[in-house]
Amino acid sequence: MALNSYAAFVFFYTGIFAKANQVTYFMAGLYIHIPFCRQACHYCDFHFSINLDTKSKLVDALIREMELHKNYLGEEKIETIYFGGGTPSLLDENELEAIFDQIYKQFNISKTAEITLEANPDDLTPAKITTLLKLSVNRLSIGIQSFFDKDLQWMNRAHNSSQALQAVSAAQEAGFNNISIDLIYGLPEGTAMAWDENIDKALSLGVQHISCYCLTVEPRTALAHFIATKKIKPADEETAAIQFEKLMQRMLESGWHQYEISNFACDEKHISRHNAAYWQGEKYLGTGPAAHSYNGTTRQWNVSNNQQYIRSIASGVVPFEMELLTATQRINEKIMTQLRTSWGLNLTQFESSVTEKIIKSSTPFIKDEYVKLQHHVLMLTQRGKLIADRIILELMLEEGA
Repeated sequence: MALNSYAAFVFFYTGIFAKANQVTYFMAGLYIHIPFCRQACHYCDFHFSINLDTKSKLVDALIREMELHKNYLGEEKIETIYFGGGTPSLLDENELEAIFDQIYKQFNISKTAEITLEANPDDLTPAKITTLLKLSVNRLSIGIQSFFDKDLQWMNRAHNSSQALQAVSAAQEAGFNNISIDLIYGLPEGTAMAWDENIDKALSLGVQHISCYCLTVEPRTALAHFIATKKIKPADEETAAIQFEKLMQRMLESGWHQYEISNFACDEKHISRHNAAYWQGEKYLGTGPAAHSYNGTTRQWNVSNNQQYIRSIASGVVPFEMELLTATQRINEKIMTQLRTSWGLNLTQFESSVTEKIIKSSTPFIKDEYVKLQHHVLMLTQRGKLIADRIILELMLEEGA
């Protein structure tokens, strides 16, 4: 699933994953946004274009941006490289080779880096898979979304369920042993039985990671229009909640680790490093239109316009806006990201006055068993995961308070 919105910033992880109340160590990461898709999914509001005419020019601009921003992370070693979009699997072999050559030329890349590329099933031909392996891509994130053709059709996905199964099988046979797939629940007119079958199929594939997202109706998307004109009836919140509860139950029974509300790993070794370090607030550089970057004190984001991005880079200027984060914003970001994880929000990282405010706000949720406090770590319970957004909002601090 594309990762260019604020809620999907990509950060990067290094070291050994710790238990909830232990310290975890991370290093910086690199994100490459590829803003092209073969066709527009009806639910998507990420930045992309279906006009591929400028793809080669944009790749050239990406390569130039890496040179212009090569000092953004200083001398820090990069542990994870993530190609998101859009649809990175649309890039051909020459384009991918050129980007990788520049990455290794401009940055200090760890020999054990996790290198992820998002791919659509219809792009994962034997030739493409061979190319990715040759370029040292060692993790695939495959956007399946559903194993039912009727769902894929109304989503306007470019693949069918048969292609999804073939893509996973082909990648495994070629040697990929770190594969993530995406699924969506809360679909219009989706049934409990169909969602159960989607979970069954996902668990049967032998993949190492599964991300499951509740369908969100974003403004100005085709899906929003279909619902407004009553062409599609949206799933109600209760149905989506039931499907999410079923998902958590099934994954737990199958021995999977729900390390974040939407993300499941077959074991701790296959937890997504980029997501893990994002939730810990690690530094990262994002390249490409609409990509975000973070260096610990400021956050910046590139212009969400392909042509403007290309023109600006050609003149030697990276087109971005920047925000200096206040102390309150940095605290709220930690609350928003860390509380969603299985290792929770460690209150010892805050001053005592901040800790007191957070505990006071969380007391009603602790009493109702939506949240638990153990060894100075605040964690959501299974019940709490159903209302995570509400809890997080209640715990956030007001500026100047």
